[in-house]
Amino acid sequence: MRKVFLMFTLAMVAMVASAQMVNPTTWTFDSKQNGNEVDLIFTATIDKGWHLYDTYLPEGGPIATTFVFEDSTLFEKIGDIQKNPEPEIHFDETFQMKVGYFGDKAILIQKIKLTSSGPVELKGYVLFMSCNDETCTPPEEVEFSFKFNEGSAAASTTEADIDTETNDSGTGSGQTLWLFILISALAGFAAILTPCVFPMIPMTVSFFMRGSDNRGKAIRTGIFFGVSIVAIFTLLGALFSVGIFGPNVGSILSTHWVPNLLFFVLFLVFAISFFGAFEMVLPSSLVNKTDSKADKGGIMGAFFMALTTVIVSFSCTGPFIGALIIEAVQDGGMRPLIGMFFFGLAFATPFTLLAVFPSALNKLPKSGGWLNAIKVVFAFVLLAFGLKFLSNIDQVYGFELLNREIYLAIWMVIFSLLGMYFIGKIKFSHDSDLPFIGVGRLFLAIVTFTFVVYLFTGLLGAPLKTVSGLIPPETEDSYVSNFSGGQVSNVQQAELCGTPKYGDKLHLPEGLPGYFDFEQGLACAKEQNKPLFVVFKGHACANCKKMEDSVWEDPEALRILSEKYVIVGLYTDDRIKLEENEWVTSSIDGKVKKTLGKKNLDLQISKYETNSIPYHVIIEPDGTEHRMGVTFEDDEFKAFLKKGL
Repeated sequence: MRKVFLMFTLAMVAMVASAQMVNPTTWTFDSKQNGNEVDLIFTATIDKGWHLYDTYLPEGGPIATTFVFEDSTLFEKIGDIQKNPEPEIHFDETFQMKVGYFGDKAILIQKIKLTSSGPVELKGYVLFMSCNDETCTPPEEVEFSFKFNEGSAAASTTEADIDTETNDSGTGSGQTLWLFILISALAGFAAILTPCVFPMIPMTVSFFMRGSDNRGKAIRTGIFFGVSIVAIFTLLGALFSVGIFGPNVGSILSTHWVPNLLFFVLFLVFAISFFGAFEMVLPSSLVNKTDSKADKGGIMGAFFMALTTVIVSFSCTGPFIGALIIEAVQDGGMRPLIGMFFFGLAFATPFTLLAVFPSALNKLPKSGGWLNAIKVVFAFVLLAFGLKFLSNIDQVYGFELLNREIYLAIWMVIFSLLGMYFIGKIKFSHDSDLPFIGVGRLFLAIVTFTFVVYLFTGLLGAPLKTVSGLIPPETEDSYVSNFSGGQVSNVQQAELCGTPKYGDKLHLPEGLPGYFDFEQGLACAKEQNKPLFVVFKGHACANCKKMEDSVWEDPEALRILSEKYVIVGLYTDDRIKLEENEWVTSSIDGKVKKTLGKKNLDLQISKYETNSIPYHVIIEPDGTEHRMGVTFEDDEFKAFLKKGL
């Protein structure tokens, strides 16, 4: 049973590598700029016998070729897409309708006008599908990026530039990327300290020392070994960045109950294994095949030694890799590739340095009880973090079984047990005797018990900003308590125009009044002659929670939102089933959207040409719109709110 389960785990990670892909349509991107006016040129080269669908198709048909921009406020479209040649009209037997499509080659040009004279980068992706007379490829997404005015000096911040500066990435996004890189590297270093990796270091180094009196050759082989490790991990990340999964896999991993339940079970099984209940061992045939090729020596031997190292270490690195990829694909783009590159770089560095300088091997601590202790610590951490996947299911599907209080209580128990392990009050069968605790264990215990006390304050109503992205949101009762007393007690809650749809299941942060249906919120805003504040968000969106627990709770921001705006919170991952009269047929993919989340996500993509969350839109009474992505800066968020007034 153990081998079957592990093989299933490996299949999840390796399935991309074994898939045979068909790519009948390839894309190239170019641009021509004349002042602030730009021609964006999208060129598709199509294999013989295949065709690419037009940019506009009737409802209920195949997916039209669509250009989705991350930030559509950086430009204004001028006219419709120019097509060369014009699409041919054919009757499609599969969809039983007339559709337009291109064969051989298509040049699609969108003329735009940049809204800023400063440096601009337009990023996004092409959504398309290709078909021949027998089959169609799955919908594909190919990313693009255009840069303009790179030589221009950055203009001073003016009122007209605020949208561009605050939209999409913002300051917080850059900080988040660097933090993500740091976490990836730390995960790589941490993986080295596991019992199935650390003991491999002397064995691996001895491989490069044997049978070679040529110091230069040994160094080159050792460096190639390290580069190979980095390349293997980076390839895995690249498959999630630009492979068959595509950028939207993050939404599936975040919201669907199947992957979330699977990841919870995986984390739980790894944790039980790390506690010492059983040993997770890869099939010997897989290890022996790569190990036998490594024995050949030379450059190829170094590569297969690297592959063997990665495979053998998977029993301990699996949780690190899984958590890292899950976090990365939710933000999409190149993050999986970047994360796995820095993970592999950190993981490979000690092996490479010791292969180049083998004399330093004598200074390493010997394997022993300390490695088992680290393994147990990882087990406690896996238990805590695995709980997040159950929380995702609970929030997205509205079960309301694992609320904030229960979640925090479980975490408090887990980390209390970890603290007791540090001071020697808990001992497992594979642990060494601990006659006394050292200074290091003492300080780790202090930090752990301090964290438990910090979690306890969350049960009393504290927002717990540090871990807000990992735990369920505050309950409505907590928000009401915050409004009734404390720093926001002087906020006047605005009156709504009517009972909000889905208000019995959905809530806005900080107890703010508002709606969860775009049309209902827009109608109220018109009735009260107020600007409409729309936020596209998700139950399982860590950045949404973090932003709400940081910049939203600022007293001035709360006051502006409550008194000056009609608020609409649109959950893009909610599974509430809509009445049939509320179903919508997507203009993007032609599919009928039958749940609230799918309807909201389709609205976001079709109207604002982005699927990233959180995403904020202010609609003034005269129809003027202002847009902004994620930010964790109070002043930036308040400036955005004030602009709508």
